[in-house]
Amino acid sequence: MNHQSLSAFIWSVADLLRGDYKQSEYGKVILPFTVLRRLDCVLESTKDAVLAENSNKQSAGVNPEPFLLRKAGQSFYNISLLDMKKLMGDQDHIKENLFAYIQGFSVAVRDIFEHFDFYTQVERLAKAGLLYQVTERFANVDLHPDQVSNSQMGLVFEELIRKFAEISNETAGEHFTPREVIKLMVNLLFIEDDDILAKPGVVRTIYDPAAGTGGMLSVAGEYLHEHNPAARLTMFGQELNPESYAICKADMLIKGQDVANIIFGNTFSDDGHLHKKFDYMLSNPPFGVEWKKVEKEVRKEHETQGFNGRFGPGLPRVSDGSLLFLLHLISKMRPAVDGGSRFGIVLNGSPLFTGGAGSGESEIRRYVLENDLVEAIIGLPTDMFYNTGISTYVWILSNRKPEHRKGWVQLIDASGYWQKMRKSLGSKRKELSDEHTAEITRLFGQFIEANEGKKPISRIFKNTDFGYRTITVERPLRDEHGQIVLATKGKQKGQPQPDSNLRDTENVPLNENIEDYFKREVLPHVPDAWIDHEKTKIGYEIPFNRHFYVFEPPRPLAEIDADLKQCTDRILTMIKGLSA
Repeated sequence: MNHQSLSAFIWSVADLLRGDYKQSEYGKVILPFTVLRRLDCVLESTKDAVLAENSNKQSAGVNPEPFLLRKAGQSFYNISLLDMKKLMGDQDHIKENLFAYIQGFSVAVRDIFEHFDFYTQVERLAKAGLLYQVTERFANVDLHPDQVSNSQMGLVFEELIRKFAEISNETAGEHFTPREVIKLMVNLLFIEDDDILAKPGVVRTIYDPAAGTGGMLSVAGEYLHEHNPAARLTMFGQELNPESYAICKADMLIKGQDVANIIFGNTFSDDGHLHKKFDYMLSNPPFGVEWKKVEKEVRKEHETQGFNGRFGPGLPRVSDGSLLFLLHLISKMRPAVDGGSRFGIVLNGSPLFTGGAGSGESEIRRYVLENDLVEAIIGLPTDMFYNTGISTYVWILSNRKPEHRKGWVQLIDASGYWQKMRKSLGSKRKELSDEHTAEITRLFGQFIEANEGKKPISRIFKNTDFGYRTITVERPLRDEHGQIVLATKGKQKGQPQPDSNLRDTENVPLNENIEDYFKREVLPHVPDAWIDHEKTKIGYEIPFNRHFYVFEPPRPLAEIDADLKQCTDRILTMIKGLSA
């Protein structure tokens, strides 16, 4: 059964709910029931052994948990005598029996259903007289891993979430990232480590601080398994949305991951993985979302802990928390002496250039560039994400750059790498093909500059190329007779007083001498000007598009004139025809 026909079947349950539930509420029933049936199928073959083991250990007065996990062969178990097929045998007590069945699961699974708010839905279905029919519909679909692989199950979840997000007018992008974008990020993350990851029995950790339904972690796991079945990726995550958290945790459970590593809550105000460091990290945090709710905690950490906390370099404006995620991930990097880390994060355009010298955003850019953490930034096509058509960028950061990358940043303009989707999904109209992903990965892996015709596609810059000094240019205050007014006291005594109305600023590239720039660019126009060196600030910005702009000269004037003449002649002929 492929994931489309499977999700179509599951979607057919919506027909039962129509009338008693609003369309936007279907997901509250269908998602937890899908998870329940999957877990039910996974435990089917070991159910009798688990029940027998539980009975033995209870009689012996021993804590049965470790023994039950071993018998189940999973990181969860169920000690209820019921399963979904048996629930069908007692229509009159379906609600009580379903509750008892869920209570039989181990703690991690019960937590999943609590975050789905499943008990409320069961009560509601029972009141509407639908509980037996809905449970029966799910009991009759085979979601055993032999029939539906983990990756197919992941696709089913994805399809269902997207459908529910669409009909309830939510933003699907809050829940998950397009798979081909994750695949690209995973390729870029692992490409320089192919030799290490190919070793048998290698174990690495990966973390996503805004895990959603766990798509990024899953795709990373699939990639590593394809390339080296003997390698193991231990997954960690944190998620704020209760439903997404429940799905992520269920997905990890089925894949045999330790679900204690998936934490519920806000990453900024309540870091669920305090003091932990990771080998790899991936994130697609929400774009342009304000952080007012956690402002108090974040500012407190910034002011009291400084660089010992996560937000030492600076704080972005409250209206956009994207760069806080960047700083959070940097704080989770393993020290370079212990092997270091690499991470990929999807950001919109504003973190590249918002904020002038001295602003929080500029100070964060300054920190990552002066500490040589940025390996590459890849510009993606517009219309790639489900909830926004804007331009997006993948940043790859590492504190263990290979020697040939040290001191350099690679910019790749992949905005032209896309194919049109057969059917658009929300705002997503374009997708990356496997060839596009391979080409971007090649450009990154080979660390080369490249052009397509006249247009540059990959460019390499020194870290300092993005830095500048903002100098303050002063001009003298003059009285009504045009005479320069001199200061009468203080250390400026006898010096010309500056006129605040004529004050101006200039941005001088870091690689250029300030005095040379001033003589060339300023003094020829205003010979009485001087620089107030005390006000000089250092700033960093990454004007991505400017570096890929190719000037196309306009057509010759004679050609344009000829075109216009042709056009006006045609209009005149038409007017003549009408008046005749």
